Amino acid sequence: MGEGIIEATIIRWLVKEGEIVQTDQPLVEIATDKVDSDISAPSSGTVKKIIRKQGEIPKVGELIAVILPEGAEESEFVPIPEIPARQVEEYFNDESFEDSLSHQLNGSEMEVNNETTAMLDEKAGYLSPFVRKVAEDLRISIEELNLIKGSSTSGRITKDDLYHYMEIKKTQIQPLTDMQNTNSKSFISKEQLYNSDYKVVPMNRMRKIIAEHMSYSIRTAPHVTSFHEADLTNVVAWRDKAKEAFRTNYKTRLTFTPIFIQALAKAILEFPLVNVSLDGTDIIVKKDINIGLATMLPDGNLIVPVIRNADRMSLAGMAATVNDLAERAREGKLLPNEIKGGTITLTNLGMFGNLTGIPIINQPESAILAIGSILKKPAVITTKGVPGIAIRDICVLSMSYDHRIIDGALGGSFLARVASLLENYIPDEKFL
Repeated sequence: MGEGIIEATIIRWLVKEGEIVQTDQPLVEIATDKVDSDISAPSSGTVKKIIRKQGEIPKVGELIAVILPEGAEESEFVPIPEIPARQVEEYFNDESFEDSLSHQLNGSEMEVNNETTAMLDEKAGYLSPFVRKVAEDLRISIEELNLIKGSSTSGRITKDDLYHYMEIKKTQIQPLTDMQNTNSKSFISKEQLYNSDYKVVPMNRMRKIIAEHMSYSIRTAPHVTSFHEADLTNVVAWRDKAKEAFRTNYKTRLTFTPIFIQALAKAILEFPLVNVSLDGTDIIVKKDINIGLATMLPDGNLIVPVIRNADRMSLAGMAATVNDLAERAREGKLLPNEIKGGTITLTNLGMFGNLTGIPIINQPESAILAIGSILKKPAVITTKGVPGIAIRDICVLSMSYDHRIIDGALGGSFLARVASLLENYIPDEKFL
């Protein structure tokens, strides 16, 4: 399913049990993160059994259906035993699975204080090592754990329960001691919160994913944001002059976005320690420069298709790729692997008329660059050593970065270099 994808939601089956299918015929629609796609039949045959139903979330590698190959005898078919949903859920909430996942994420076994572990198990029931570690990281006390009701079928507390509790805790009216004395689990009501008529709009699936991903990023990385004002007068003048010839020669639009991406990619070649991820206490320096492009969808949600090996692209190739990904994103035609594997993200706030903003890092990346509106402003410039005031095209660049591994000196220097590359942009003369 692509790098980093571990599960998918079954949206709907396109075939029924007993139906004859052909090789590459779409069998089922699935959703991975923010992208919907089809799974096709690996061979011709008869659909003998559909194991995972609509709305279920199987893991990558898990069996979801059985096809009896064309020409095979019925006697050759070995029935797949029924696996109750309860057993599947308990397996993926089991400590062995969580320990394995934690080992993969952190690269080493997590250390949990033995005394704390015994107290947690005694007070809050059995907690897996992974959940205990999450509770410690979130600074959730034993008393608070007693207030949390586990959502698994066995009643055990999962990591999602802990994160959900932390979100609710922000709107809590009663202090924790009062809640213990009254044994109350009630939090602020909608009536108390709004004190007026209101309308409840449930989040759709994509908005839930965005909300969780952004909350996770803020919880995980200490964000620092640097700002730099860039004079883009030369870039604006060149693009205005070249865009029609560019469209004629390359059959694609020339926006500012490909130019920004090129500058970002060139700066990374000089500052490779910005193109990194953190794995436990190891800094992973990415050799590939894969730039995610934040793209707004027609329903107002956000998706981030990835431009791979951006440092190797010409301006024409970059423009074609950007326009293609943006168009297919709006049409819902992106493939799952086209929103995976980014190493740094660019978001263009200027298209909404915003002067600047503080973007949130797209985990597991370590930096995100935001481009503000390009506005004509009076600015001080120096001509032949003489300062003067002129009308210039000014843009504010802002970059948020993970302060665990990128310090202000590195982040600020990198942002200044991006600005310098844009201010001193040297276009290919053949476009003029």
